[in-house]
Amino acid sequence: MNELQLGLLVAFVTIMVLLTGAPVAFSLGIVALGFLVAIEGLGSLSFVADIFYGGLDSFALLSIPMFILMGAAVASSRAGADLYEALDRWLYRVPGGLMASNLGACAIFAALSGSSPATCAAIGKMGIPEMRKRGYPASVATGSIAAGGTLGILIPPSITMIVYGIATETSIGRLFLAGLLPGLMLTGLFIAWGLYSAKRKGYVFNEPGLRYSLKQKIEMLPKVGPFLIIIAGILYVLYGGVATPSEAAGVGAMFCLLLVVLIYKVHKRKGELWTIFRDSMRESVMILMIIAAADLFSYMMSSLFITQSLAMWIADLEVNRWVLMGCINIFLLVAGFFLPPVAVILMAVPTLLPIIESLQFDPIWFAVVLTINMEIGLITPPVGLNLYVINGIAPDVKLQTILLGALPFMLCMVVGIILLCIFPEIALWLPEYLMGPTF
Repeated sequence: MNELQLGLLVAFVTIMVLLTGAPVAFSLGIVALGFLVAIEGLGSLSFVADIFYGGLDSFALLSIPMFILMGAAVASSRAGADLYEALDRWLYRVPGGLMASNLGACAIFAALSGSSPATCAAIGKMGIPEMRKRGYPASVATGSIAAGGTLGILIPPSITMIVYGIATETSIGRLFLAGLLPGLMLTGLFIAWGLYSAKRKGYVFNEPGLRYSLKQKIEMLPKVGPFLIIIAGILYVLYGGVATPSEAAGVGAMFCLLLVVLIYKVHKRKGELWTIFRDSMRESVMILMIIAAADLFSYMMSSLFITQSLAMWIADLEVNRWVLMGCINIFLLVAGFFLPPVAVILMAVPTLLPIIESLQFDPIWFAVVLTINMEIGLITPPVGLNLYVINGIAPDVKLQTILLGALPFMLCMVVGIILLCIFPEIALWLPEYLMGPTF
């Protein structure tokens, strides 16, 4: 059996193990250990502890639990609802303005939390009932927020970008900058489609007699303003060279905790602070376990020469590089249907990166394209995490209805990928302008 045939066997076994419903980290670890022992013998186990620990022996990883804690603090409070209400008071008279408010709130909350499910839950709890009350179909109300929630893994600070940066030894600051303009572009495409479809189909835009005075519009700003300042502060210290991602994440988490205590008094509600720390720890441990297990999986793939053989085979193909990029996008899209973004990045990127570089594509640009593919996976069955979050908020709306409402936004994401392929500067201009060209 040659290396490519062995690679196909590894892929098949991995898929079968994942389909059993076992946790991703354990699945990757079991497959890696099984193939190492089967091919290299029991002696290969002597390296396992070092490899597993080495996957977590990075100071940059500290930013992951800190950004998760920041998101959990914001998600536990009324910050999402206040953000949504503040935007709605300014846009309520625009045709389709309520949908635009929801999508805008999703984009801003995504920057605060870095989590797609948290964004869906925070904005959806208030936005979905309000949209349905004002005449929007259930599919549009649920699908738009399911899609808007996916912005959480693209707009910085993004856990997905941090994991990609660690896996590829790429500057996390550059990755954050690269995701900013594409994230705003996708937000703009979502809002443009929402306004167009609302006007074309003639949805009821607001309640009869609904009016907000200037005072009512302004009175919400003191609640959401400090959180926006935190986002701006994090971006400034990262890109201004003032602090590392880990330091910026730690300070951001501390300030978000202080704000939810001072503004929303979470410390006065029994168990609220404990819930924030508990949920943060659970999600952090899950991601870190996947990172360590994926490092072991990558070692197995490299040790058996599967990664190198696959890269050489693809590099030797006499095919246009854009055809290969199209095939890679299809692979990522399908992988995102079944696996969470972090798992896809850690499993696929070590194999794909040498191919991407041999095809002369920029790894920073590729990170953005990969992330948008993962966004589509978040609203696509069978995993489609955002679909289930929205279904939990609106249990009377079927999953098929939510998926139907999200479909136009998936097409917007495909348009976004095409625009990035035609104009890679959308992702690359900002990091090069602020941090200089890469060498």
